[in-house]
Amino acid sequence: MADVDSDLSDEEAPGIEDQDVVTKYKEAARIANEALALVVAACAADASVVELCKEGDAAIEKLVASIFKSKKDLKKGVAFPTCISVNNCVCANCPMDGDESTLADGDVVKIDLGCHVDGYIATVAGTTVVGASADAPVEGRSADVIAAAYTGADVMMRMVTPGESNTAIPAMLAKVAEAYKCNVVEGVLSHEMKRYSMDGENCILARVDVDQKVESHTFEVGEVYHLDVAMSTGEGKTREVDEKQRTVFKRSVDEMYSLKMKASRMVFNEIKTKYPSLPFALRYLGDARARLGMTELVKHEMVHPYPVLYEKDGETVAHVKYTALLTAKGLVQITGVASPPVASEFAVDDEEVQAILSRQLVKKKKKKKKKKKAAATTEA
Repeated sequence: MADVDSDLSDEEAPGIEDQDVVTKYKEAARIANEALALVVAACAADASVVELCKEGDAAIEKLVASIFKSKKDLKKGVAFPTCISVNNCVCANCPMDGDESTLADGDVVKIDLGCHVDGYIATVAGTTVVGASADAPVEGRSADVIAAAYTGADVMMRMVTPGESNTAIPAMLAKVAEAYKCNVVEGVLSHEMKRYSMDGENCILARVDVDQKVESHTFEVGEVYHLDVAMSTGEGKTREVDEKQRTVFKRSVDEMYSLKMKASRMVFNEIKTKYPSLPFALRYLGDARARLGMTELVKHEMVHPYPVLYEKDGETVAHVKYTALLTAKGLVQITGVASPPVASEFAVDDEEVQAILSRQLVKKKKKKKKKKKAAATTEA
């Protein structure tokens, strides 16, 4: 599950103008999609949450082992640990071994994971409901919030167009949420991705927030994004219930500190060796002293924790994430899972949103008109 530092800077690393890079993105996306589908299929009543997370990671590792076999130095594997967040839990729930949490019929389950091939990352998230089927579609508020999330993600994709700005997106997502009597979850950001980095400077704010601002940006050909939308039946405000639930981390490459504890130095050396740039789960480290050592690393900001966030009890959250390539022909979606069957009583009827949803992601080729052969003429 290890990744390595790229030997190329963002400016030097080839982008999607290089067909080999596109191939790597698409292979990472295929594997992420397949792993997500496997976890979705395994979401059943009494299924262990931690075992589902492990199943997602194992699927990625198994699938990447079968590609680029001749390139021994090419790194590939998990880019974001599989997380399973249930009902009012929003994100980043990746429990340790021994956790006894299980799923129940009717649970709304968010699955989030990522794969990389040679540092080129594809992430994906989807929402499913335990026990749902074509014969028993999701109903009630769970159906509403899932429909809102998937519709919002489709709207965002169609607005991420070369020459357009990121600033118009929050208002359209708010209209989608309003149609389904839901709210966009605060603090959700979509980022441009680079090689070995999923948190680039260019980003999209899903919900306007006085405490969170992003720079205005005009989308350009060649950019790669993970597009992230979360909707809630509640107010969309999140909180962290218990810091001990933090089990997904990412190394802060710019922070330096002389660690005092031996356990901290040991775990940091392992992180630098195995996970120098991409997120990892605490259970990957394997040593019982890892949690003790992580305390000092977090305190001095040498690693960045992903907090496990929650909406209010009794509310439900749905989450969708796609990876997309911005090409000269339009946006190419390479990851994503279909919505479970839902029967919401609501629909989007706003004309502006409907117009966006009618846009084609990829421009259709214009058919060339055949030139008519000039008829032979004779001058009088």
